[in-house]
Amino acid sequence: MQRINLLSPRLANQIAAGEVVERPASVVKELLENSLDAGASQLDIDVEQGGVRRIKIRDNGTGIMKDDLSLALSRHATSKIITLDDLEAVSTLGFRGEALASISSVSRMHLTSQAKNEVEAWRVEAEGKDMATAIRPASHPQGTTIEVRDLFFNTPARRKFLRTEKTEFVHLEEVVKRLALSRYETGFRLSHNGKQVYDLRPVTDQLHAEHRLATLLGKKFIENSLTLDVEAAGLRLWGWIGLPTFSRSQADLQYFFVNGRVVKDKLVAHAVRQAYRDVLYNGRHPTFVLYLELDPSTVDVNVHPTKHEVRFRDGRLVHDFLFSRIHKAIADVRPESDAAPTGMNDSANNESAAYGANITEQSALPLSNRSASSSMDWMRSTSNSLGASEVRGQLDGMSRLSGYAQEYASKTEEVDPETGEVREISPPSSVGQGESPFFRQEGDYQAVPPLGFAVAQLHGVYILSESEQGLILVDMHAAHERIVYERMKTAFYQKNISSQPLLVPINIAVSQSEADLVEDSGEVFEAFGFRVERTGLESAMVREVPVILIRGDVEGLVRDVISDLSANGVSDLMESRANELMASMACHGAVRANRKLTVAEMNSLLRDMEVTERSGQCNHGRPTWAHLSMSDLDKLFLRGR
Repeated sequence: MQRINLLSPRLANQIAAGEVVERPASVVKELLENSLDAGASQLDIDVEQGGVRRIKIRDNGTGIMKDDLSLALSRHATSKIITLDDLEAVSTLGFRGEALASISSVSRMHLTSQAKNEVEAWRVEAEGKDMATAIRPASHPQGTTIEVRDLFFNTPARRKFLRTEKTEFVHLEEVVKRLALSRYETGFRLSHNGKQVYDLRPVTDQLHAEHRLATLLGKKFIENSLTLDVEAAGLRLWGWIGLPTFSRSQADLQYFFVNGRVVKDKLVAHAVRQAYRDVLYNGRHPTFVLYLELDPSTVDVNVHPTKHEVRFRDGRLVHDFLFSRIHKAIADVRPESDAAPTGMNDSANNESAAYGANITEQSALPLSNRSASSSMDWMRSTSNSLGASEVRGQLDGMSRLSGYAQEYASKTEEVDPETGEVREISPPSSVGQGESPFFRQEGDYQAVPPLGFAVAQLHGVYILSESEQGLILVDMHAAHERIVYERMKTAFYQKNISSQPLLVPINIAVSQSEADLVEDSGEVFEAFGFRVERTGLESAMVREVPVILIRGDVEGLVRDVISDLSANGVSDLMESRANELMASMACHGAVRANRKLTVAEMNSLLRDMEVTERSGQCNHGRPTWAHLSMSDLDKLFLRGR
């Protein structure tokens, strides 16, 4: 029979470290949160080898008194809560008192601090041992410096689970980015292997806050976002929400803060997703940086060891508040409005130049004075689409099918399905008048293809065609997306993606981390037919694109590739996510809603769709085409669609 034993302090701390310290990024998160709770206005982070070899964090906060240094390395020792009432209304980032003890149990840690109003600094060291420590005098200004070396040196099994230096630093950088977005009044400096990555100065106004956003998330986010500041029922929501046209293939540009604490909450995610559901295609993700402020007693932050999750006392109220306010901000945006201003006043320009920002006049206004931008073109009016009477007029002319077939029979060129190049063709001699040369069944040509011939375009979204079986309604974007996807997939696996140089290369503003990713991922871009080069600290240049996608949204395509690289890494992307990435590219390269197509273009799309039907699966997540009965058609007319 096994006896019950009391765990040693060292083993207990190492077990706790399994919950708190997953990788170097976890260490940085815990230490930075302690520094912020100590009132630091400047944080310097210096790491080596992705943080595995060394992490050094220095702050100018209130510091730790000499008598508390040893206690600071003990489990469940904290200055942030004393009673249960304090726990029920936590306003600090940390409060459990486990971080320093857990970190010191799996690393070599040195802590030096001088408390406020003290004249001497003191140093304590711990090297994965029991909690007995020695304190000695040191030289240090007010504040605290913590140095963590050789993470997991005494737990080699844990060290084996760490990824490459680059991957670990990406996670660590993301932690710094989140905390920098949560505390604009605090300056952050981040260096890796002696190279400075960020130097973010403290800011206290809207203009410089948006400069920090542009530095961390890219200038395009600021240019394509709306500001929000609303209050109701004791809740305040403010921040930035991206336009639907600035959606991403990954949920990687989504930051939500509750009382200054970054969280990943299912309730919040669902509310935001519902607010965007009517304006985003399936598989696209919105972008936002939002801050929710509410009474600390109405939210429980003590539900997860890493404090990434929270629980709201009235979840329904919070959900409805988030949904209604975000949905209204998006709905208030109208097309055909005044163009966005192109410059700022002189004083704003001077101030912006000092920070290196490129911010519009609207961005420079105080948050409370700014309204939802209306310079977007994603919500087109359907007033120009065909009305019911016009559709009926089109249907009255269905006898023209033979004319469309004759047009196809005389066609002298087509698009190669693999390369996208135009090539000459000749109609077979066996094709008679009124027959299509493109659809063969058992050696004989059919007069009407399976998807028929186009007779109308409905609301800029659907193609109405007539086949031998009746009427067919085709979602032109989903159909074209599938065609492009199948062609690209075939060319990719045959290593035969043709590229075309751009006459005018496209310059893209990116964040510094994204620019680093572009610089290191040339082979990945080349595998998909792109040539993208880094041209500056926060810029990249697209010089070549796949022929298949030459008419697509090139900038959106490249941003999605960068997004996938950042989220999944180069090796994972190439091995397991190539299809998903090509699906995202196909979505950008497909014909967009509200684009008017000629009859010839619609028929060409139907013909290509029929060819594609024989292979592959559509990635869009919705039907590409469907047969219409007369009752369906009547409903379509009655609903005015």
